[in-house]
Amino acid sequence: MLHVAILIPFLLAALIPFTKRLSRFHAGWMVLPVPAALFLYFLSRISDIQAGNNTLQTMRWMPSLGIDLTLYLDGLSLLFALLITGIGSLVILYSIYYLNKRTEAIRHFYTYLLMFMGAMLGVVLSDNLMVFYGFWELTSITSFLLIAFWHRRERSRYGALKSMLITVFGGLGMFAGFNLLYVMSGTYSIREIIGQVHILVQEPLFIPAMLLILLGAFTKSAQFPFHIWLPDAMEAPTPVSAYLHSATMVKAGLYLVARLSPIFAGQSLWLWLVALSGLTTLLYGSFKAIKQTDLKAMLAYSTVSQLGLIMCLLGLGSASSLASGAGESLLYASATAAAIFHLINHAVFKGSLFMVVGIVDHETNTRDLRKLGGLMSLMPITFSVAVIGAFSMAGLPPFSGFLSKEMFFTAVLNIREFDIQNGQSWMTLFPAVAWVASIFTFVYSMILVFKTFTGKLKEDQLDKIPHEAPLGLLISPVVLVSLAVVFGFFPGLLSYSLIEPAMAAVHNGLLKPEETFSVSIHFWHGWTPEVFMTLGVIAAGTLLFRGYSQLRMLDREWHARNLLNRMYDGSLRLLEGGSRRFTDLYMTGSGRHYLLYIFSFFIIVLGSVMLGAKGITLGMKHYAPMSFYEMAVVAVMVLAAVAVPFARSRVNAVLFTGAVGYMVTLLFVIFRAPDLALTQMIVETVSVILFLLCFRHLPKLSKMKSPMRFQLPNLIIAAGVGITMTFIALAAMGSSPFAPISEFFLKESYTLAGGKNVVNVILVDFRGFDTLFEIMVLGIASLGIYGLINVGREPGNSAGVRANPGRPAYPVRSNDVILQTMSKVIVIIIITFSIYLFFAGHNNPGGGFIAALMASAALILLAIAFGMDTVRKALPVNYRMVTAAGLFIAILTAAGSFAFGVPFLSHSFGHFHLPIMGDTELATAVLFDLGVYLAVLGVTMSIIFTIGGDE
Repeated sequence: MLHVAILIPFLLAALIPFTKRLSRFHAGWMVLPVPAALFLYFLSRISDIQAGNNTLQTMRWMPSLGIDLTLYLDGLSLLFALLITGIGSLVILYSIYYLNKRTEAIRHFYTYLLMFMGAMLGVVLSDNLMVFYGFWELTSITSFLLIAFWHRRERSRYGALKSMLITVFGGLGMFAGFNLLYVMSGTYSIREIIGQVHILVQEPLFIPAMLLILLGAFTKSAQFPFHIWLPDAMEAPTPVSAYLHSATMVKAGLYLVARLSPIFAGQSLWLWLVALSGLTTLLYGSFKAIKQTDLKAMLAYSTVSQLGLIMCLLGLGSASSLASGAGESLLYASATAAAIFHLINHAVFKGSLFMVVGIVDHETNTRDLRKLGGLMSLMPITFSVAVIGAFSMAGLPPFSGFLSKEMFFTAVLNIREFDIQNGQSWMTLFPAVAWVASIFTFVYSMILVFKTFTGKLKEDQLDKIPHEAPLGLLISPVVLVSLAVVFGFFPGLLSYSLIEPAMAAVHNGLLKPEETFSVSIHFWHGWTPEVFMTLGVIAAGTLLFRGYSQLRMLDREWHARNLLNRMYDGSLRLLEGGSRRFTDLYMTGSGRHYLLYIFSFFIIVLGSVMLGAKGITLGMKHYAPMSFYEMAVVAVMVLAAVAVPFARSRVNAVLFTGAVGYMVTLLFVIFRAPDLALTQMIVETVSVILFLLCFRHLPKLSKMKSPMRFQLPNLIIAAGVGITMTFIALAAMGSSPFAPISEFFLKESYTLAGGKNVVNVILVDFRGFDTLFEIMVLGIASLGIYGLINVGREPGNSAGVRANPGRPAYPVRSNDVILQTMSKVIVIIIITFSIYLFFAGHNNPGGGFIAALMASAALILLAIAFGMDTVRKALPVNYRMVTAAGLFIAILTAAGSFAFGVPFLSHSFGHFHLPIMGDTELATAVLFDLGVYLAVLGVTMSIIFTIGGDE
């Protein structure tokens, strides 16, 4: 069920583009049931997880590489899954009323949002580090699409690119850290790595792995100094901001730190890095939030601050593994409980506050605090929601934020005991900095409420007179702030159901077996230091709020970018400028130069390896004698190749090149390799036609004799490539220390794959991954050609035809009546042969690749005889969609093996007695081959028609 939970959002995202006919309905209503159903499912698992019945589900993917789709549901992953689906449901409901279906590309929006939701679920449920990384980077890509949803705005594009560059940069560091863990442990499973911690801590790569992984966590969760992407991400639509800032994107880094705490928490460096980074981010973010005049910018910096608070608590909680006594371990572990509780509270109040800001922006057309005020009487419900959310963020009773803030104070006070043991008295700075940052948090929370909703209404600065938001916009924020009240009065609802199971996951193996932690959260514990700290925050915060407008350092908007942003912008300019200057040195626009670079590198690298490697022999003793027919074919092939550089026209050069290919085809026939011969023959035919189509775009062949400075390097490079390739081929025959793998294929082709045609079995079964990636590359190449040809085409010109009065006219069809008459019959024969090759390919010469090229040749013959426009009208097929269909079938067939608990791209076959046909072999590889057939057919015809249609 866990795999289905991740798959469902992606499936719905793939179906949304096909719902255009349902334009009467807002697409959000079709999307809303998915996160709601997933939330209910995860909600139903609370009792099982609370009882310690964690769930582990595995689908074999690439077992030889140690990469499987292993999903693990415990207290920590359940908590995040509930936040992702629960907040996601409310965000989608809110977006239905926030986004106008007539003016916004809402189908794109929900496609991106569902993909993002599925990626986040993949992150929090994955046990395999490589699968985790794949979903992690997918969150960066989909968040880029969401932040840049209003892509016509320059600031939206800037913010989206900034977020992706910084988070992907950190993700690459994390990827390196994951691989270091694999080198040390021999596994990508998080659970198995945790079981080897006592061995891993002695490895020299352990600390580098920890630092690289923290780089990924800090960039994702916007820790100082990597926080600079988060404020710019506010350019996204408000529903996106509410989702990213409260429950998903920024929480991924926190999840990573919590999930890997059992591995690294035993290191004091982990405690200092995580706790001090969080404390610095908390203070910096809260101070910066006060300076903002844009409501979303203020909330963005408040998110930075709150993320720092939770990160600090996770670091302090790791002190439990370093403590000497049992009581001390439990004392420090309470910081983890505070982190988990505040993570929930932050999702609740931050989601509601972003929605409030969206309502204010929706009703007033501004988020500028200098233009707002006096909205309390006009928008009473929105004001009430803002008060509860902001007061909970400020840590005021009786809301849940007060309880988690008190637990935060307890944690920073307790850490002083740890400080005394280690002789580091500067640890007393933790409660001091936490108290100062809490004052700033109180101030920006009060600014958010009272500067927006109280005071005098500034009608002259607003585009319209505001009024209360419609019910649809109010439901989601009201539900969220209601939870802030409920969790405040009844914190036990969370203590035993979510917080304790999540703590058990975070402290897995860190506490001693006899230590059991129970979470007890209450409003009143007497006159404790925490209470006095809270009273001090309220008193100092009130004074600062009432007088901050007189302090220039606090009450001003910084128009200039701060230092970190200037460093980011400057580094990008430097990188782009340096790259451009370096690229200009070798990107001269000359094809000759590019070939010189490629072939020179080829000769130097491979030639040096050949000369430096030991044990290489040319192995010329075991070659079979050449027959007269073989020598004749080789002689014609050599003569045709030699004739190419001496050809006096491009047409002759193309024909000579084709002759070389056809001679190779004849060699395959002589050597009894029909599959290769068929493929080579059809490829040569299509290639010659492509050459001729491109021929008219090339300038006339120059008859001028090239100077010696061109001819000599060309001769040296050409001879070097030929000699190098000759010696590599000879060395491959005589120096391999391994037995030929062909013996395995010949022996096991029918036994393991049910096919007698070894070549086809290799393509669709043994090396199906290669084939899958090859057709993907072909599809991308065809799209690239289509894009290049159609750049700058005239509007409304669907064929991509660009007028060029300077180019001579070429006939677009043949006038040969005999060709047109014969082609009608020949095409039927070729298509029939193509179908035969497809179905016969598993046991006889043929297969999807050859059959698709054969069908393409038939269509090309029609285009030559009757013209491309005629064929296009007679067969109105979008060949790019044919390519997409082929890729979809191939991937679906490959992934279908998961349903049977076997690795990706596993095939099966069997013999069945069918009516009329009798005993018949059926193999799933045929379905994969069908995908190959459609993809190759679509790619070939897309390229041919794109180039041929460009007049």
